Amino acid sequence: MSSIQTVGIIGSGTMGNGIAQACATSGLRVVMVDIAQAAVDKGLATVAGSLDRLIKKEKITAADKDKALALITGSTNYDDLKGAQLVIEAATENEGLKVKILQQLDGLLAPEVIVATNTSSISITKLAAATQRPDRFIGMHFFNPVPMMALVEIIRGLQTSDATHDAVKAMAEALGKTPITVKNAPGFVVNRILVPMINEAFFVLAEGLATPEDIDAGMKLGCNQPIGPLALADMIGLDVCLAVMNVYMAEYNDSKYRPAPLLKEMVAAGWLGRKTGKGVYTY
Repeated sequence: MSSIQTVGIIGSGTMGNGIAQACATSGLRVVMVDIAQAAVDKGLATVAGSLDRLIKKEKITAADKDKALALITGSTNYDDLKGAQLVIEAATENEGLKVKILQQLDGLLAPEVIVATNTSSISITKLAAATQRPDRFIGMHFFNPVPMMALVEIIRGLQTSDATHDAVKAMAEALGKTPITVKNAPGFVVNRILVPMINEAFFVLAEGLATPEDIDAGMKLGCNQPIGPLALADMIGLDVCLAVMNVYMAEYNDSKYRPAPLLKEMVAAGWLGRKTGKGVYTY
């Protein structure tokens, strides 16, 4: 399997442009595709702004920025992905949309090209089965903000070959990331542990064991977490946390994944966290 020199990225939103930046600053060529030119332009502008902040912090030079931006091509045409050895799908978290994109890629890309998805919740095995290259399909779950976060979860579907896994793992390491290898299961590793912890914090809050501030202080100071679970829930969005718990409950059929009634109540009230100005805390 040829080493990866050019990476195609589908989607120029938060995750897509973050992955593009991480690839380009590591010297890989990038083709970033989105449906609308305005979306592509916005993605490229976000990368430029992010690199400017790194110049201000003296992490990179202006020459580094120019070099990275020169490696990124924005496009609205899928045909421009033909030169890539790896294509990463980073579109909206919607299974139907992802399947449609993956099937479009099958007809376009040479058989040896690896396709990865940046999904955080959809089954890799199920998505692989929708492609004509199930052995060359894998999950690459980057964390937000991509340029700063060291972790990449590499998720093997039932069909993923060793060669595909090894090539993608090597590529993640070339980006300066630390990959962990995970078998396909709802929530993979990080969210499987993180979201039930957040859910448990809502049970603790509802039982009146401590104030939100004290619960968060306890987890920050006692477990060395940079942000407490309730503040983190407000950041993620309470609706997102609830949706994830509902998926675990449905998939595992285990009562330990029962969503906290208080979490459900707050979502019903429209108190979703930072994005609505009120969640556990008021913003």
